[in-house]
Amino acid sequence: MQSRRKFIQQTGILSAAVALGPQRLFAAGSTGFESKRPPLADRKFSSEAVEAAIVRIQKQIADPELSWLFGNCFPNTLDTTVDFSSEGGKPDTYVITGDIDAMWLRDSTAQVWPYLSLIKEDDGLRRLIAGVINRQKKNIILDPYANAFYKDASKVSEWKATDITDMKPGIHERKWEIDSLCYPIRLAHGYWKTSGDTSVFDADWEHTIELTVETFKAQQRKENEGPYTFQRTTAWATDGVPLGGYGYPVKPVGLICSMFRPSDDATIYPFLIPSNFFAVVSLRQAAEILHAVKKNDALALRCTLLADEVNEALKKYATVTYPGIGKVYAYEVNGYGSYNLMDDANVPSLLALPYLDAVKNTDPVYLNTRKLVWSEHNPFFFKGKAAAGIGGPHAGLNMIWPLSITMKALTAVSPEDIRQSLHDLKATHGGTGFMHESFHKDDASKFSRKWFAWANTLFGELVMKTAHTHPAILQSKNI
Repeated sequence: MQSRRKFIQQTGILSAAVALGPQRLFAAGSTGFESKRPPLADRKFSSEAVEAAIVRIQKQIADPELSWLFGNCFPNTLDTTVDFSSEGGKPDTYVITGDIDAMWLRDSTAQVWPYLSLIKEDDGLRRLIAGVINRQKKNIILDPYANAFYKDASKVSEWKATDITDMKPGIHERKWEIDSLCYPIRLAHGYWKTSGDTSVFDADWEHTIELTVETFKAQQRKENEGPYTFQRTTAWATDGVPLGGYGYPVKPVGLICSMFRPSDDATIYPFLIPSNFFAVVSLRQAAEILHAVKKNDALALRCTLLADEVNEALKKYATVTYPGIGKVYAYEVNGYGSYNLMDDANVPSLLALPYLDAVKNTDPVYLNTRKLVWSEHNPFFFKGKAAAGIGGPHAGLNMIWPLSITMKALTAVSPEDIRQSLHDLKATHGGTGFMHESFHKDDASKFSRKWFAWANTLFGELVMKTAHTHPAILQSKNI
């Protein structure tokens, strides 16, 4: 299967008419929506708790199209992307992104995260998520700088011929992204807090934390540029790293370099601010587990000290003053005074900081930043006939990512943000019944990636959260 970049490059933007064929999914004005889930026998994994949640939440949704979308999207990860097995008596779960047969550390966490609240009701689901954690440990031990992996180590990556970097067997892509090491900690911490199960915290897990700390410290680049380099023979400027694969220089101020964003696009200035915030949260979560479960206070202290150092650097270098808005968080900086003001739809993003528990959604600097990134002041904010939202270089100009609309609601400062986001998501599935990677701001039938499980499951998380926190919104018959 193709990578995210090559998939878009070769197929372009899909048309709903082409993707779906001549049969309409539903008749205009009809309340009878046909489920788009695979037949039960073809589903990769079934969870009684997830099925019960779908029935329970759908009963609370008055709008039939929104209810239909939730029923299609929320179980999409389980229906189509998981390969659950056992290895050495331990659960092992390989999770593809959808149309790409590879497992991203980021996406695999994000895809199963919305199911965590249900694992106490379904031990099979708990074991599946424990298997994701176990598989992530193997991947990190293989290479902490890689972002995407294969289950079959004999499979040769399509990028092996184009990428100048240390491509080991089993690696699909080796783009260094801070968030790749943060997401597995987020999942393990959330799993532990929800289930109380500590079986995943074995010697391999401790080793992944040691590797995480070593990698983060190397990429602070205090003494040298570190061991990681990446170059790619490509026409896509955002797929390569300049200056011999090390990127543009930074001043060593305590922040961590990330050569790529969570979109898998190269950074301009290597200190990617949302990812550094995420690193602070993750290091502190790792320290909590190390202290409470492993009694490894020495490694816990290393995590805490590094988190404190990065946090202090963020206080000094992460903010700038924007005319007419005030103090805001920059997207990228270099420590020398240069900064990039924008946001990208992929998480971690500036918009998503409260979702990752990095800042409060009432924080004044965050509120200013939110105002900036959801406006024409952000070069990757697009507003058209279909909807308004944030995109990014990955899918090109005028392409809005549903992830951004969903994240606006998940970090909402008002119920109206939630209602408007649900309205826009309902209006832009292009007749498919699923979320996509991106859609054109003026025509939602022009979209990229028909099968993108992260966007689907995150949408499900939003609906579930809304049912709990703002049930009156779902009781409206026409969101």
